[in-house]
This record gives sequence, structure tokens and C-alpha cells, in this order.
Amino acid sequence: MTTVAAPGIPATASILRRLYFVRFAFAIVWAAVMFTTAEHLGPLAMTLLVLYPLFDVAAAVVDAGASRATAKPTLLYVNIAISLLAAIGLAVAGASGIPAVLRVWGAWAIVAGLVQLLVAVPRRRLGGQWPMIFSGGLSVLAGGSFIATASADDPALTNAIGYAIPGAVFFLISAIRLGRTAKGN
Repeated sequence: MTTVAAPGIPATASILRRLYFVRFAFAIVWAAVMFTTAEHLGPLAMTLLVLYPLFDVAAAVVDAGASRATAKPTLLYVNIAISLLAAIGLAVAGASGIPAVLRVWGAWAIVAGLVQLLVAVPRRRLGGQWPMIFSGGLSVLAGGSFIATASADDPALTNAIGYAIPGAVFFLISAIRLGRTAKGN
């Protein structure tokens, strides 16, 4: 039995599918490059740390454009603002050291994770959103962990890599699962 999707749903799912594949690839490449520089808070590490939320801004802009056909993208605009503030906060925190960076990264992960949850739950009818729901929940937990580990004797940026890789996997799973909806089945 084939169900007919509402107008706009296959198109939205198709755009999100492509976006999620791009987000997967970006996060994997970002993690690999970050791994080579995560020992110190040098210029490359800081550039990568600021770039990650800026990429999230670009992805949220694409997502908001795609989502207009099926829902109001208000929360995606909130995500854009949060990620812009995170990028600025990370750039400023870099002057204070790794603990400050981890605190900003953690706060961003918590708030962005909550927004991701609030966006993904109503999107369940698109398909492929359960991984996004899990990812949002994991982001909230990871953010708390970043803030807590910022006070450790020797805090490390490698935790950020551990944050990007599961997120990448969740985007990949979601992209694959959106395939059926994108085809209109």
C-alpha cells in the first residue's frame, strides 16, 4: 500500500536528505582535521571551533528555506541566532583558554540540542527524524559534559571531536531514512 504524501513533504524531505548528507561529510572532515590540532588551542583549532557553529548557521538557513513548505521555521531562526552567538562566544573564549572554550561549546550544545529536539519531534511525519531526536538529546547531555570537564585538571578539546562524530552518524542515518519520503512513497 502506497501512501500519498502531502504537497511539499517529498520536496522538503529531498532537500533535508541532501543537507544531512552534507552535514555528515562536513562533521567527519571537521573531526579528522580537528584531531590533528586538538592538543593545543592554536589558530587552526580556534578556526575550526568557530567554523563548526558557523556551518550550523548555514545549514539552518538551508533547512529554514526547505521547511517553509511544511512548517513555520521559527525554531530554525532561533538556531541561527544561537549558533551565531556561539561562534562569537568561541572566538572570544579562545583568548581565555580551553576551559572557557569548553564552557561556551557546552552551552551551545545544550541549547542547540534542545532546539534540535523541538524541531525534530513535529517532523516525525517526514521520516528519518528519530536519529535527529536522539542526536538532540545526546547534544544536551554532551553539552553538560563539556561544561563539567572544563573544570578538570587537564581539559581537552578532543571532547569536541567526540561530539561531532556521533552527530555525523545521526545525520547519515537520517539522510538514508529520508530517502523513501523524498521519493514520495
